[in-house]
Amino acid sequence: MSKIHGMMDIGKRSMMNSQTALQTSGHNIASKNVDGFSRQRVEIQTNVPVGQGKTRYGMGARTAAVTRVNNPFLERQIGNERSLAGFHDGKAEGMGRVEQVYNEQQNKGLNQFMADFFSSVQEMANNPESLATRTQVRESADFLTKDFKRVHSQLRDITRDLDQQIISQLEEVNEMAKEIATLNEKVQQVELSGGHANDERDRRDLLIKQIGDRINIRWAEGKDSTVTITAGNTAVLVAGYDAKRLEASGTPEKGSKGEGNVDIFYLNSERATPVAVTEQVVGGKIGGLLDVRDKVISDLMGDLDKMAYSFAATMNEVHRQGYDAYNRTNLDFFELPTDVKHASANLKVNRGIMDDVGRIATGGQMAAPGDNRVALQMARLQQDKVMGGDSTLDEFYNSIVGKVGIHAKRAETASETQRDIVKQLSNIRESISGVSLDEEATKLIEHQKAFDASARLIRTADEMFDTVLNLKRL
Repeated sequence: MSKIHGMMDIGKRSMMNSQTALQTSGHNIASKNVDGFSRQRVEIQTNVPVGQGKTRYGMGARTAAVTRVNNPFLERQIGNERSLAGFHDGKAEGMGRVEQVYNEQQNKGLNQFMADFFSSVQEMANNPESLATRTQVRESADFLTKDFKRVHSQLRDITRDLDQQIISQLEEVNEMAKEIATLNEKVQQVELSGGHANDERDRRDLLIKQIGDRINIRWAEGKDSTVTITAGNTAVLVAGYDAKRLEASGTPEKGSKGEGNVDIFYLNSERATPVAVTEQVVGGKIGGLLDVRDKVISDLMGDLDKMAYSFAATMNEVHRQGYDAYNRTNLDFFELPTDVKHASANLKVNRGIMDDVGRIATGGQMAAPGDNRVALQMARLQQDKVMGGDSTLDEFYNSIVGKVGIHAKRAETASETQRDIVKQLSNIRESISGVSLDEEATKLIEHQKAFDASARLIRTADEMFDTVLNLKRL
């Protein structure tokens, strides 16, 4: 009789095993399109056999655990490559904006305004007594200074837009850090009770990758199943059940960072003094945005200021030597800024010239109608190597445009290459941890047949019971 009971126990456990396997296959199918999901499988082990003397009887099988198919090393590698891809994506996005500022194929740009100015100066040299040519010089100079301001303003606007993106990205990082801290607690509770926190671990792994997309991090899992995440070198975002914050706020001009642009601060607690960690952020999308803002755009604005200052200073030097229509001399053509920094934003045509074009100096001596020697000298500045003696204004500006094109192309190429690497690794992960609908459909049929066979075993044991019980009646 005890052996018949054992058969019924085997059948019951087998039905439970099949039911668990069916539920797991159903969960796999339903979660196929969930980002970061790892295929789960049922680990079935044989029960401890029993017996009498030399005879031992198997006691069927039991469900040992439901585990996930996952390669931790591959997950970490994907996270690292995604962080690098985020950096290049952020840089490519920022450089795409910068490239439009210098795009003179669709709009009239600084190079054309510069050419128009020198062309008008040459026309004035050909006819120095003409009020019309003098007016044209004044207007073209005014347009040129305004375009210097336009380029400077657009570059500044891009830095402000990048700041807003950085603030938005940090908010997302903070929210994900909170969720990871919550998941740490859930994973620990499940696994301390002997279970496997498959779905919680999948979600936590995904969030770690998504944080890495935005900012460079280091992370490790402790023996208590919780992960610790550090942004940069010292900003501990998640430790156990606690999540800290990263915030961005505008700060004064410092180094290559512009006035009012944001710095990134780490807050260990609500009352703690914020610690600046901007220099530690060198990866993820935020790192790419900072690289464009503090290196590329900062250099471009420096070159623009240098060009504006050198151009205005050289023009003033020549113009001061000449005499205007009123036989006056020693007048600056441009109101020269006191410093090279921000010269492109502050450059203006001399107020006296704006009010009266007769103040434009053309001659080299007093009371010499038709004298155009100074006007010719100003026109020749277009071909002179006024940029530190190394290049002309056109050559210097073209080098700036070329630099922008090179940076943009490199960023785009690096972004595409890195995305391909991430895609390859993701395909490898999919082959290991992904769900195959055909495979799961086959398993459903297999487990259903096993469930039916287990039920048949129980029915057979029940019939055997009836036979034994009816022996007394016979």
